[in-house]
Amino acid sequence: CKYTLDFKRPGGTSRGVLASKETHFLVLRDGNNWGIGECGLFRGLSADDRPDYESRLTWVCDHINEEPESLEEVLQEWPSIRFGLEQAYRSLRSPDPMVLFQSDFMDGGAIPINGLVWMGEPDYMRQQIERLLGSGFDCLKLKIGALEFERELQVLMEVRQSFPREQLEIRVDANGAFGVTEAMEKLEALAALDLHSIEQPIAAGQWKEMASLCERSPLPIALDEELIGITDAVRQQELLEQIRPQFIILKPSLLGGFKASEGWIRLAEATGAGWWVTSALESNVGLNAIAQWTASLDTEMPQGLGTGSLFSNNFESPLIVDQGKLWYDRERDWNMKQLENICT
Repeated sequence: CKYTLDFKRPGGTSRGVLASKETHFLVLRDGNNWGIGECGLFRGLSADDRPDYESRLTWVCDHINEEPESLEEVLQEWPSIRFGLEQAYRSLRSPDPMVLFQSDFMDGGAIPINGLVWMGEPDYMRQQIERLLGSGFDCLKLKIGALEFERELQVLMEVRQSFPREQLEIRVDANGAFGVTEAMEKLEALAALDLHSIEQPIAAGQWKEMASLCERSPLPIALDEELIGITDAVRQQELLEQIRPQFIILKPSLLGGFKASEGWIRLAEATGAGWWVTSALESNVGLNAIAQWTASLDTEMPQGLGTGSLFSNNFESPLIVDQGKLWYDRERDWNMKQLENICT
């Protein structure tokens, strides 16, 4: 079932402005039991953003009664579909189709998350920052790379002057916007603001250049887009051993699901790299699955899971954001009728 998520307000990145987000759902039925998974295709970023995407989904539905392991193997190069199928199977096998993992998160615990600040004119970015700080966030992630660097730097300086690192953790995400020759100078300027890290300063695929930056940068570097499309474990290990990043970012929709992301975690920890999990603009269905999985990993680092409120037509769910944390409120219910209607 195809569904289009509409942003309440367009979100700006270095790759352009997002006004809507296409996604797809797989619904499995076995007697009275049912399960649901979200195939979070991200146009322009997903490795499986291909013209035959929907025909591949149709193929999966036509072969759904085959062994799950054989389907997952066939879908190696289709990470978002593989992840949707992995969710759907786990959902189908659960007594409650919306409970995929058990952890403290499902019993009143919370996941610390970063507040997301979209690119835009400095005044707009300041407004976002003020709203997030006022609602209890102590970790912010700012998208950078679309405006003049000096203007973005000025916004960051203003925030840091008001809130020292002990009060506010600041992460930035360049989405590969920096040129190789200018990257080190910009990293040094950003490091002077006592930031936590920067995601993907230069475009993916430049392993030698990225390795040099990770070795020399005064600001820790997290790989994001660099991981997309690399599904072979040997190749994954080669990437991490050559680049030696300080962190990696795990987006299950872009990496092929829970098991694929756990493979990256094992390799990262073997090379001394840290990690955190980020959603990839899924609906609350996919966000719910990712959040429950993340909570099961027992990590205390702020995660990038605060995207559910971005859409005007998201699904009503128990997921709420309060005081800079994501909660699963058992007093709130999923709107099952709303979910059923996506496939009618």
